[in-house]
Amino acid sequence: MTKPQQQSPPSTTTSPPPPPPSTPPPASSSSAKPTRPLALDTLASSSRSLLSALRRSPVTTLVAAFFLLALFMYGEDVRTLAELSIDDYLYPDADFYNVSGLPPLILPPPTCDLSRGRWVFDNTSLPAYREKECTFLTKQVSCLANGRPDHLWQYWRWQPNNCSLPTFDARRFMEKMRGKRMMFVGDSLNRNQWESLVCLVQPILSKGRKKIVKRGSFNIFYAKEYRATLEFYWAPFLVESNSDNPNFHHIDQRIISPERIESHANNWKDVDYLIFNTYIWWMNNEDIKVRRPNSTSWSEHDEMPRIETYGRVFKTWSTWLEQNVDPARTSVFFMTISPLHNSPAQWGNPNGIKCVKETLPVLNYTKPLDLNHDMRMYDLVAKVAKNMKNVPVSLIDITRMSDYRKDAHTSLYSIRQGKLLTPEQKADPQKYADCIHWCLPGVPDVWNQILYTRILSKSSPPSPHPPLPPQ
Repeated sequence: MTKPQQQSPPSTTTSPPPPPPSTPPPASSSSAKPTRPLALDTLASSSRSLLSALRRSPVTTLVAAFFLLALFMYGEDVRTLAELSIDDYLYPDADFYNVSGLPPLILPPPTCDLSRGRWVFDNTSLPAYREKECTFLTKQVSCLANGRPDHLWQYWRWQPNNCSLPTFDARRFMEKMRGKRMMFVGDSLNRNQWESLVCLVQPILSKGRKKIVKRGSFNIFYAKEYRATLEFYWAPFLVESNSDNPNFHHIDQRIISPERIESHANNWKDVDYLIFNTYIWWMNNEDIKVRRPNSTSWSEHDEMPRIETYGRVFKTWSTWLEQNVDPARTSVFFMTISPLHNSPAQWGNPNGIKCVKETLPVLNYTKPLDLNHDMRMYDLVAKVAKNMKNVPVSLIDITRMSDYRKDAHTSLYSIRQGKLLTPEQKADPQKYADCIHWCLPGVPDVWNQILYTRILSKSSPPSPHPPLPPQ
């Protein structure tokens, strides 16, 4: 797709095209029949044996019935595993990207605070991808497709005060992910960031060798060429709650169990990169409904102060990490508060309605923007991360930089209960405007740029201090 006339496309790194599929050798040189992968012949043989056994044994018939039921219930998973297995047989690995042949990656020094800086308009290198070219985007964050008339929110680059962020290089990143799992754990804002990352990497993957599978609390993006997965796991409170079903939950009925985490955490084991968040679901009430210990139902609960309950959750979370994570394998990150922009008077627009019709960031950097975050929760997470003894937790501080981006939310150009807002709903923005989630491409791309920088910094030697770009 061609950009508008005054814009130039984002720079990308090119690589040799993927190798053509290799054809398995024929079973016999005298055979004129087309050959099939050994896996398919084995499957056919197994099917014949199963059918023969079914005729002889009612027990086998019962077992087969259970197998077919499992296939029906988990059909997508079975198909994905089969595809990956056959894909491994038919295709060689993608060529390793010659990272060593590239110019050295200039990373900011560890002392540079990436969270302090300013937004700079950049319609030359941004956006990093086009909305319509990322077919994996959900309707919730596809603002242009949903009718948003402006587009400037896509063209703002984050510039730290004392250093520069490296451009996100999808091939460098995927080489780092080769054979590994990355998992975002938390609420829909972490899903927002996961979608952004999928869109950042998917252009370098061959057609037909990338897919998303959604199963319960999991959304899994398979990058087959790299034997890698980028995953999102729904756990809005991190610990167990009555809102653990990603599709069915109610705001006014949220109840948590602060000391119970295993049903979620068992899914986090053996993951190479864990990225957590939890904040927005805590902000509806000052008091949180907490399930009583040893209770038999969620109806048996008490209400406790938010910060006290938050502290209990992070004690449970940090204890689990210390006891179950191998820091030699797994890197742990935590995303700080992503802001709500519901009060225009806070940025000098007393006649505004939430973030509706905002088209520019806040560009006055003389003092921090006060959006009434519960900074006690921010400080608590920072303290827990600092006091971890065995498993380092890296905070990705996105709060202040995101505070300035009142223009970048989905606003009226999103969905509610699976459907686009109706004209009647759009006429009531105070009730229906979404000033929590972010349009893509947009602000979460910058969060991933910082995450990319931190991941590569962990394995790269110190680099010279990069010069700041001209303004």
